[in-house]
Amino acid sequence: MKKIILGIVLILVVASAVPAFAESTGAEISAIEAVKEELQNNINVVWTCVAAFLVFFMQAGFAMVETGFTRAKNAVNILMKNLMDFSVGTIAFFLIGFGLMFGATNGLFGTTDFAIKNVLGDGAHWNYTFLLFQTVFAGTAATIVSGAMAGRTKFKGYLVYSVFICAFIYPIFGSWAWGSLLNGNGWLEKLGFCDFAGSSVVHSVGGWLGLAGAIMLGPRLGKYGPNKQSKAILGHNIPLAALGVFILWFGWFGFNPGSTTFGDGAIGRVAVTTNLAAAAGAIMAMLVSWAISKKPDASMSLNGALAGLVAITAPCFTVTPMGALVIGSIAGALVVLSVLFIDEVLKVDDPVGAVSVHGVCGLWGTLACGLFNAEGVLAAGESSTGLFYGGGFKQLGVQLVGAGACFAWAFGLGLVLFYAIKKTVGLRVTSEEELKGLDISEHGMEAYSGFQIFTTT
Repeated sequence: MKKIILGIVLILVVASAVPAFAESTGAEISAIEAVKEELQNNINVVWTCVAAFLVFFMQAGFAMVETGFTRAKNAVNILMKNLMDFSVGTIAFFLIGFGLMFGATNGLFGTTDFAIKNVLGDGAHWNYTFLLFQTVFAGTAATIVSGAMAGRTKFKGYLVYSVFICAFIYPIFGSWAWGSLLNGNGWLEKLGFCDFAGSSVVHSVGGWLGLAGAIMLGPRLGKYGPNKQSKAILGHNIPLAALGVFILWFGWFGFNPGSTTFGDGAIGRVAVTTNLAAAAGAIMAMLVSWAISKKPDASMSLNGALAGLVAITAPCFTVTPMGALVIGSIAGALVVLSVLFIDEVLKVDDPVGAVSVHGVCGLWGTLACGLFNAEGVLAAGESSTGLFYGGGFKQLGVQLVGAGACFAWAFGLGLVLFYAIKKTVGLRVTSEEELKGLDISEHGMEAYSGFQIFTTT
């Protein structure tokens, strides 16, 4: 009998202890989950900041590429434009552009409440990190244009343009495609438009604006002869341009993998697709230029690497490594043919090939999502599948709509903007200033003091 009573008592004691143990275990589990979440958030902040720093360093890459591909008498001018479009653009994007791009969407042109204090919210660390990351992207879009307009643009006119692209033109299209990354919800996003890191949002916007600017400016003096035949105006420092391309290639490991904004294994996969496309683009551009000119052209090969990088920017998260090779290869061939077509057929003077690299290959990369997206293979968590992976034409159609909207918005508004600048503060320097070089006429100094020999052509 005593044994029975002791057994009952033991059962009651154990039974009463189980809920307390379970409650204690649940609390511990919650605490562990909270620590894990905080750790992941901190990792996300650190990784996104590092990626933003890499993308910022791309400003140096653009400066070196554009300086190397243009004439020595305009080197200071190129450097000043790259310095100031980022500096002016940072302030314009902070005060106006960020709110228009990521505030709660109230209509086609973003939010009516774009005050930075409201869009940033309660000042959480992530919001500041996200602001920095998006600022360097806006700066990239702005600086693309300087190459297409090199050698004949008034510096003050360029400063005006830089404000408008970072405050309005870039953010509005960005809100259509990326608004939901914070508070917005753009119409292209609702359609299922895919542009993971910015082939359209950043590169095509900059490229099409560059095209508008180059058309509005007209060609450099001596670029086209009396019979409209194109004359090559060689860059003064190909080693400097090559350094710029390698810096850009390096910075792109922040541009594309950084767009995950999440510190996990996907970073490595995106880095691989990015690198493969760049390598394939460089090789294919070399081969195509070799076939056309009978020599492996260095400038075309360098632009081929950039073309591959631009093209893979939209689909870098959603395609396989083999898909990246194909996308990069096509971009490498496309950039050579595009440079020749724009220069010799359209007669548009683009000194560094910015329109071909960023506009045309950005368009190709955007459309490539509709062909090569492979969520079924990658389990990448996206909702789109390309034509070549059984997705039909739906995604390709959406990509065409997005690419068309990008061209109409950036090129159309670019023509309006540059025409307005032309009629107000002025867009193009005088012939005398152009012949002398913008370094002296616009900035009162030489890039290579005591080493330059100035000509009148």
